[in-house]
Formats: sequence, structure tokens, C-alpha cells
Amino acid sequence: MTPLLFVGVALAGGVGAGLRWTADMLLSRVLPRGFPWAILIVNATGSLALGLLTGLALDQMWLAILGTGLLGGYTTFSTVAVDTQLLARDGRSEAAWANALGTLVLCVAAAMAGLALGWALTA
Repeated sequence: MTPLLFVGVALAGGVGAGLRWTADMLLSRVLPRGFPWAILIVNATGSLALGLLTGLALDQMWLAILGTGLLGGYTTFSTVAVDTQLLARDGRSEAAWANALGTLVLCVAAAMAGLALGWALTA
């Protein structure tokens, strides 16, 4: 890894984290309370975007900057883990399971859709 690539990934990661925070704040204002819908949407859209970038077969440098940096900063597994634990702690085990499994299923499906779209666009 070159120093320039390191800086690019780091800066893109900061931008991605800022985008996640902004999306979470904006979506949380309009979505129903009581379930982490905003983070679910952030992770699903990030998975879709990463699948698309991967399917487009970008140069490794750009995949590192955009995929690892930008989308790595945008998406968040740690927040899903904490939200799931908080739901379980509050006695909302069904919501906790829905968050954990729903995130897994939706994000894998979104990544697959992104890959398929990327492959279709490069065919």
C-alpha cells in the first residue's frame, strides 16, 4: 500500500462515517421509532453499493478507496450489534432477532443485487 492510497482510504472512511451519521439523523426523523430502521437502511444501501462497485470490477486502488474507505465508513456492523443487544436487554427479543437476522438477510441480498447489476453493466 502506498502512502497516497492510505491517505485516500482514510479520508474516504471519514467521509463515509459522516455520510452514515447524516443519513442516520435524517432517516431517524421520518421513520418509526423503536427499531433501528435508519441503520438497517444505511447498511443495506452500503451493501448494494459495495456489490455494485465490486461487480463493476474497478481498479484495486479505487475499490480500496471507495469500498474499504467510503463504504466501510458508511456501513456499520458494530451499531447493529449494539442495537440488537439493547433491544434484547429491553425484553424485545423478537425485535432483536429481527434486527440481527433482517440485517444479515437484507444486506446479503442487496450485495448480491449490486453484484448482478455491476456484472450486467460491464457485460
